[in-house]
Amino acid sequence: MRQLFLLLLILILGPCRLIMAQTGSGTIEGKISSSGKFVEFANVGLAGTSLGAASNAAGYYLIKNVPAGNYRLEVSSIGYQKVSQSVTVRAEQTSRVNAELEETASALGEVVVTGTMKEVSRLESPVPVEIFKPTFFRKNPTPALFEALQIVNGVRPQLNCNICNTGDIHINGLEGPYTMILIDGMPIVSGLSTVYGLNGIPNSLVERIEIVKGPASTLYGSEAVGGLVNVITKSPDKAPLVSADVFGTTYGELNADASVKVKAGKGVGLFGMNHFNYSFPTDQNGDGFTDVTLSKRTSLFNKWNFTRKNNWIGSLAGRYVYEDRWGGQMDWGREWRGTDSLYGESIYTNRFEVIGSYQLPINREKVVFSFSANMHQQNSYYGTTPFMADQRIGFGQLTWDKTIKGHSLLTGLAFRYTWYDDNTPATRSADSLRDANAPSRTMLPGVFMQDEISLHEKHKVLLGLRYDYNSVHGSILTPRFNYKFMPNKNNVFRLSFGNGYRVANVFTEDHAALTGARQVLFTEELKPERSYNGNLNVQKFFYIGGSILAVDASAFYTYFTNRIIADYITDPNKIIFDNLKGYAISKGLTLNTDWTFSFPLKIIAGITLMDVYSVEKNGNGEREKLPQLLTEKFSGTFSVSYTVPGVGISLDYTGTVYGPMKLPLLGPLDPRPEYSPWFSIQNIQVSKKFASHFEVYGGIKNMLNFRPPANSITRPFDPFDKQVTFFDKPVKFDGNGQVIATPDNPYALTYGQVVPTANNPYALTFDPNYVYAANQGIRAFVGLRYTIY
Repeated sequence: MRQLFLLLLILILGPCRLIMAQTGSGTIEGKISSSGKFVEFANVGLAGTSLGAASNAAGYYLIKNVPAGNYRLEVSSIGYQKVSQSVTVRAEQTSRVNAELEETASALGEVVVTGTMKEVSRLESPVPVEIFKPTFFRKNPTPALFEALQIVNGVRPQLNCNICNTGDIHINGLEGPYTMILIDGMPIVSGLSTVYGLNGIPNSLVERIEIVKGPASTLYGSEAVGGLVNVITKSPDKAPLVSADVFGTTYGELNADASVKVKAGKGVGLFGMNHFNYSFPTDQNGDGFTDVTLSKRTSLFNKWNFTRKNNWIGSLAGRYVYEDRWGGQMDWGREWRGTDSLYGESIYTNRFEVIGSYQLPINREKVVFSFSANMHQQNSYYGTTPFMADQRIGFGQLTWDKTIKGHSLLTGLAFRYTWYDDNTPATRSADSLRDANAPSRTMLPGVFMQDEISLHEKHKVLLGLRYDYNSVHGSILTPRFNYKFMPNKNNVFRLSFGNGYRVANVFTEDHAALTGARQVLFTEELKPERSYNGNLNVQKFFYIGGSILAVDASAFYTYFTNRIIADYITDPNKIIFDNLKGYAISKGLTLNTDWTFSFPLKIIAGITLMDVYSVEKNGNGEREKLPQLLTEKFSGTFSVSYTVPGVGISLDYTGTVYGPMKLPLLGPLDPRPEYSPWFSIQNIQVSKKFASHFEVYGGIKNMLNFRPPANSITRPFDPFDKQVTFFDKPVKFDGNGQVIATPDNPYALTYGQVVPTANNPYALTFDPNYVYAANQGIRAFVGLRYTIY
């Protein structure tokens, strides 16, 4: 055996030594510079080999033991365009190759505005901001941005109902009301309409999405407690002349995006349209209810940029969204809307938005007035319960951007007016003699200031302070502190401390759960929630051969006081709003990696570990830790992309992994698991680009065919709770409003027929809120894109 091994070793190493003896080896050296300055930590490699080096502080690099031959030398560095050139290596000689790099909008060089409300490169921003381009979301095409965000680490679109599929955006485990959604920096999506704001935005109009994790109330006010998502739409000046994207799935879903650019006088406009249609009821889990809400949604978008003197800002945009969606029993139809014959949840939505920015014509001063207004009308029925709501929000903001000797100042005045009305007791007049609505009117004026101080080229500090006066809650003060240390472009450290707040917003779709005339009860005057956040962020870049590995890691900790809770359980005739008698914590670690290889392979992966809980005293006076519902302790995302050279074919493999979440059970007798299982949603896509502006793509979603269990909806056979008790036991609830278990009789008489399924030994009622993932299983999709510049 030993002789055989030696023989193989000689056969392998012999030719290699012969080649080395024949060819010999040489050395490559040189300097890397840009605009007269040396570039440190530039990655220098030989294409097709593992040979490479990194430049030092003087821009010098050295690659030894290079076999003689012809090579292509590639040079890359964060913030610069990649360059390559030919080099010939001769035995026992040194080849000198210098390279000049040009700065570019790299992943860290891109301009961001969300963190500081000012245009600044991501590298220079003292606030960590994550940027996602449309190409990232195209790896797994979706009909709405709400669904697209599922492949962003630490961000999870959470469905809140198995039937109507309403949802919100969780950032680092915090629920939807703690996430602010912006469009072009304007807070036009809030309260009643969070999920609708991300639905119907044509993907063809999205320039990028910026995400800040952690409190941002100092700049953006209430709701920006857990973080914010800022959807930046394309500038008409830079948009394609024509763009279209159409795809469909084997579920019967059809989504169409289209945009066109036009010029008129001094203005350049961008018109966009999105239409989504899903009209085929499907029940693969066999519970008698639609797996996914059926929907017909149309969104129209128009944005104009105007040419003004001195390149002063002038823009105006508007969007209209109409949606008709329903979910329920498979044979439900419009004629059953609001009746107790067949169960359905039907929502009609009309929404209009307008956004604008105008820079005041003041020489040598940048003063910008921004404004937005939106109207959201909802006509809905949840079974027999109507929910009719009308929300109108007006917002105006004046900012002054000024730089003075190392200080980048931003000051501003803001005012938000919110008008809300619905048909529930929450907006009923307090006058017992009048049976009329009393719409909520909230005014929120505020003033803010921040100072970005450049202490040194490697050190930067951001100080901020905001004062708001809420017409209900009074004065609110929110400070912030950010520190950035950047010893070089490959190492960035950011330390952040912030304060956030959220005012009581009881006007949400939760009111649709009312089954009768409930009294809204405030046990005391509600105080605004306050959060205190600390965040340490580290970004580092590694050069491995000809590849670049970017690592972004964060540790976060948020402490909440006065957390606002709504109690629907204590008394079935009341909604009791109160501040938490204790505190809440959100803490964890996130890690994002982005590995770009010298050949056309890119791997993006991230994990988030977190613990979100509240602490309050139990009935015995002891402090009790209560984990937050529907919040996983572990989540992970990944994306692997490869482009086949020379043929224009790309492969994308994406997925998410979630750990167990505590789920909302209906009581101590509920037999369903208290925690969800580990699960993963994985997708694959193949796309082909053609020279004639076309791109064809297709693939498979949810390849593992994961779906929640069929018993996610309790008692789907009795959605109106007509059989919760038996014909010979007319009492359904006890004195505390709890369902009475009836295990003694397995039969009930309904409409003259014996129904054995009416037995209710677990004291359950119809409930669709045990939901942690969509019910859609494996499905194929195919699509076509067309673009003309």
